[in-house]
Amino acid sequence: MALKDYRRDMETCRRCSPCKFMPLEKVTGFDRINVCPSISRYDFHSYSAGGRMVMGTALLEKRLDYTDKLLEVIYNCQMCGACDTSCKYSMDMEVFESLDEIRISCVEAGHTNPALDKVIKSLRKQGTMVPGAKIKRGDWAAGLNLKDCSAEKVEVLFHVGCQTSYNKNMWKVARATAKILKKAGVDFGIGGENESCCGGRAYHMGYKQDFLDQSKKNLVLIKKSGAKTLVTGCADGYNTFKVLYDKFGLKGKLEVLHITEYFARLIKEGKLKPKKAVNMTVTYHDPCYLGRQGEPYIHWKGKEVLGDLRTFEPPKLYRRGMYGVYEPPRDVLKSIPGLKIVEMDRIKEYAWCCGAGGGVIESNPEFAMWTANERIDEAGSTGAEAIATACPWCELMLGQSVKSKGSNLAVYDIVELLEKAV
Repeated sequence: MALKDYRRDMETCRRCSPCKFMPLEKVTGFDRINVCPSISRYDFHSYSAGGRMVMGTALLEKRLDYTDKLLEVIYNCQMCGACDTSCKYSMDMEVFESLDEIRISCVEAGHTNPALDKVIKSLRKQGTMVPGAKIKRGDWAAGLNLKDCSAEKVEVLFHVGCQTSYNKNMWKVARATAKILKKAGVDFGIGGENESCCGGRAYHMGYKQDFLDQSKKNLVLIKKSGAKTLVTGCADGYNTFKVLYDKFGLKGKLEVLHITEYFARLIKEGKLKPKKAVNMTVTYHDPCYLGRQGEPYIHWKGKEVLGDLRTFEPPKLYRRGMYGVYEPPRDVLKSIPGLKIVEMDRIKEYAWCCGAGGGVIESNPEFAMWTANERIDEAGSTGAEAIATACPWCELMLGQSVKSKGSNLAVYDIVELLEKAV
């Protein structure tokens, strides 16, 4: 697919603005009706999905060129997909995939963002989206005596991900995950030094070829391991292995599960029994790429039937964000004795982004922090003592916000809370 293949989708946009807000039926109050951080922050239509799709059409027709201002608008987007979900509440059109292709067209035309180029340079050189990493990818597992899936056959491959592997503050989550898997008697292994970036963040930054190059490396390791199931605690990794690999015909029969899905399964089967009380009131933050963007990919082949209304033969099904991973993380939290869950106003497919996605954390950290601050304010309004999430990038961004704001909220990965209970 290319940008030209989404021309009809972009032309379908009527600039009606639902891409900016929650559907009316989902609104719980005036204060938090926005879903798109970009339009909320910059307050000009060009920064919305509708505005960007007008730009995409204009680029195809050569009515616009890749000016500095156009590139500023295109790259100041977390690619969280909330616009796509809100639009599809009533419309049939591919919003998010159009935005992906606009970025890909920018990169292929040589109009990149210097901050993102630096990240991609790190990916090509070290296999990680965390530039400047001085440690080795498998150092987090020291002393745990885990199977090396590049040398031993395993049933389950635990893909740790870039942020968790190279950020020492995140090691506790990876180590807790491994300990819990061991406790449940799971035959699993890790790639260690042979693990490589999934490539998903590169794709959503517009670097499609780098994503495909990374997929080849990962598929070699997966095949060598013999694993039938891949689990990851990274929402970006989950979206990549579950959705993007399927979109490009790479996933095969591999079962891809987020670690919260896997732990929820083990708890249901009685292989994990949270017994120790964790007396705390927690609110849960839905990561974008685990929630609305974690919905399975839908393959469709057919043709559009031209007429007054846009129809397809056979009928086309759309990913509308409703079938992402929402209940398993909550089920894990509910299984922990003493833990009370309170919900924010914007949850599940309409959750507000943490701010880290789409390369914004690297290209515009001020905007990323503004987005995170909005979420922390929302979390604080629930009366919770802590905010729990299921993605290292979310934990990183929300933690930075708490620190900068002087908030009393604690920030946890769900795995850390589960470890306390088991």
